[in-house]
Amino acid sequence: MQPYLEKTFLLPAGHHNETEIYRLDGGQFINNYFIISNEGTRHLLASPEVTGYGSYLSMCGATSDMLGWLRQQEMMGDKADIMTILRGGLNYPLEECCYRNGIRVRNMDFISCERVIRNNQITGLEIRYTKLNAPNDITILIGDIIASGETLARCIRYIISEFKRMGGSIRRMIFFTIGGTRAIELFEELTPEFRFHWPEFEGVTCIFYEGIFSAYTDKGVTGISWPQIDFYWKDGVISPEFRRYVLSDDDALFEKCIIYDGGARRYEIPDHYNEVTEYWEEIKKVADNFSFKDFLDEKIGYRTPIGYEEWLRLNHYGELDSNAMNELYVFEREFASRSEDKSIRKIADRRLGEFREALKDYIH
Repeated sequence: MQPYLEKTFLLPAGHHNETEIYRLDGGQFINNYFIISNEGTRHLLASPEVTGYGSYLSMCGATSDMLGWLRQQEMMGDKADIMTILRGGLNYPLEECCYRNGIRVRNMDFISCERVIRNNQITGLEIRYTKLNAPNDITILIGDIIASGETLARCIRYIISEFKRMGGSIRRMIFFTIGGTRAIELFEELTPEFRFHWPEFEGVTCIFYEGIFSAYTDKGVTGISWPQIDFYWKDGVISPEFRRYVLSDDDALFEKCIIYDGGARRYEIPDHYNEVTEYWEEIKKVADNFSFKDFLDEKIGYRTPIGYEEWLRLNHYGELDSNAMNELYVFEREFASRSEDKSIRKIADRRLGEFREALKDYIH
């Protein structure tokens, strides 16, 4: 478990329209961290078949509901400036959802941070395009995927320096993310930098869709996971609704990543198709190199079986409704038990067939 997540727990913060809202509590945090769960984002993160404009639409319900709830809680005003980090940030429906909630968007700004490649090696990151306004006392809205956090840190520090140069100021930041545990560490590091320049800075409100996921630190039990890129559950904080949703399907837990490449899913669907099919084809090739039990335990996030109290602690559920959590615990144990005799090759063949049928228009 990440040190800054120890002793933390989920608390129900509210229910707005079709979205459940949880607050991460118990930590010594400067900022506010929420997890939201909605049918659309559950489907998106459990199903790589959701692509293109459908992936955008699937995020609208949760995003709109959360913005409406934040207004009710007086955690944002009636106007905002949207900063889009190209290209992943274009997946997030912030402008549309502001419009739905009567939030006036004063400026739409853009920033592009791209890898610098020399001699076939990634040597750094470079800001190559910006369109940036710098008003005073703004609420800045951003949506992006956070894995290693390097791109985000580079962009945020650039925004701070440009606002100082241009005489602007930032009152608060609201950040929506399909993201990993690094997001918390990063925002806790960046907030003192904001306050150094603008003592009135209220902090960051970071909203995670469905969970605070972890990024692999190695290639995993299969030997084919991508470190610092692929998301999974272990050592994260997952909404109870998303756990049940995924485990209600026989195969969803075993996908390569929670989101795969978010930009490719929206804008380069053939590339997304190739990544998903290559994963399942590679799984078939290496199936004899690992046990299915180890694979299951890696994906579910702990060494099965475990007792109820330990399950509550690992999943940060100790303050949630005890009857609902006990039911979820039993449901999860039953999933693990019936998975013991599964064949990873059969799962791979089934997923390849389903995925190819769903995205057959993108087969080359």
